[in-house]
Amino acid sequence: MSERIEISTEFIPLGQFLKLSNVVESGGMVKVFLAEFEVYVNGEPEQRRGKKLYLGDVVDIPEFGVYEVVREE
Repeated sequence: MSERIEISTEFIPLGQFLKLSNVVESGGMVKVFLAEFEVYVNGEPEQRRGKKLYLGDVVDIPEFGVYEVVREE
């Protein structure tokens, strides 16, 4: 089961997503986090903090969990 992360915009950059989902505490930690941990977007490895995530995208971070991007209600 995945945790749902709500956004109110068309997309969210991966770096912002990691902060919103409380995986990292600050934007400055994103680059280091992506270098040290495996992150998958829709099953594909991803290391770009600017990668745009859209509604329905699934982010899998093996040591942290699985997250789904959904519309803010």
